[in-house]
Amino acid sequence: MRGLWTTERVKAAEERVMARVPEGALMRRAAFGVATVALEHLAGRRRVGLLVGAGNNGGDALWAGYFLRRRGVAVSAVLLNPAKAHAAGLAAFRRVGGRVVDRLGDVDLVIDGIVGLSARGPLRPDAAEHVAHLDAPVLSVDLPSGVDPDTGAVDGPHVRPAITVTFGCLKPVHALADCGDVRLVDIGLGPELAGPDLLALEVEDVGAAWPVPGPTDDKYTQGVTGIAAGSATYPGAAVLATGAALLATSGLVRYAGAAAEGVRARWPEAICTGTITDAGRVQSWVVGPGLGTGLGAESVLRTVLEAGVPVCADADAITMLANNPDLWDARDPDTPLVLTPHDREYERLAGEVGTDRVTAAKRAADKFDAVVLLKGHTTVIASPDGRVLVNRARTSWAATAGSGDVLSGLIGALLAAGLDPLLAAGCAARVHVLAAELAADGAPIPATSLLAAVPDAIRAVRPPTT
Repeated sequence: MRGLWTTERVKAAEERVMARVPEGALMRRAAFGVATVALEHLAGRRRVGLLVGAGNNGGDALWAGYFLRRRGVAVSAVLLNPAKAHAAGLAAFRRVGGRVVDRLGDVDLVIDGIVGLSARGPLRPDAAEHVAHLDAPVLSVDLPSGVDPDTGAVDGPHVRPAITVTFGCLKPVHALADCGDVRLVDIGLGPELAGPDLLALEVEDVGAAWPVPGPTDDKYTQGVTGIAAGSATYPGAAVLATGAALLATSGLVRYAGAAAEGVRARWPEAICTGTITDAGRVQSWVVGPGLGTGLGAESVLRTVLEAGVPVCADADAITMLANNPDLWDARDPDTPLVLTPHDREYERLAGEVGTDRVTAAKRAADKFDAVVLLKGHTTVIASPDGRVLVNRARTSWAATAGSGDVLSGLIGALLAAGLDPLLAAGCAARVHVLAAELAADGAPIPATSLLAAVPDAIRAVRPPTT
């Protein structure tokens, strides 16, 4: 897993490191890393422009310019606040022939050293004007200027980099916002950093956790998933959620609901019944997609919550829980629950999401004593014990009708297989995004295509077999 640390903790770690190394050593180490990545990107081209703000972030850019000049690169710099430019960095930059200009001309790469971790809010007008006129790709120092380092929120003009070079550790912005290709430079912060504030699953983590049958397994030992979804109006939700559960693991899936005939026709492997009371025993339930919100649906949700097995509640189940708080009483306090709201569903449950999606997810997880998967281009998954996973999609192909039904089925199957609810939600989110990418291959897709690509996505995260 990759850890991410908030600004406050990073700054404290930097201060401790700076107290024991020579003055300026940390900045030069960071800047050398920026210059190294810049040279890789230039691939023989020789013109770089710097956008230099006040303070240390601008100093990083100036020292990077110094190292680039020493390697024969033509470097020009715009000082956005000349009076507050980093003195030592500027002197070194000029000493090796770096040019200070009013506006960047034709360059092959722009280094964004406008603001750093201490800044909040959008770019100021003068910086925004320079950024608006850029034609070359941008390499941001530590984070894209104008993007909040802890929430990834933007509220006006900001930099959209091709590359971000960050130092010592990853920060929340690198998972919550578009930072391009993020490169991490070691500057010795590791010993000063305790456990991270956020975690991002690596492909290897997902592959290692994903359940596969062993020599003594059968369809029951791998987990039996129950699907309470769909209706006469929305039978597709039942088909998608059931299919996802079937494709996720080698266990058994029981479907209960009004769409039984449609599910049986599409997925003959599923055991289908018309009512939840006839479904039989399961190790988890998926409830809500396409279910409706009437009295009959409330009765189904109540039965699911009373079953004492892990539950993934999505879509209409979330609406019912928001509209009828008495339904929460059906759940025993120790019954694991995963809630999967998008922003509008979250608002019904716990108020506005706001710009700080991590705090919002943590707030709801604490309030409902549940794992909360807050959907979005960056999915935020919070556990009531304080753990938080983030999963940023590289594309938006999963933003299509029925996609959430597939995700719910994946989560339900992993819960039935016995995965920790936070890990189940995180692994499902990662495979869901990967399936969308594989299915789309550059063109829009329906959720049925995403569903069909789930086995390929699982194969992609699994370690090679010997």
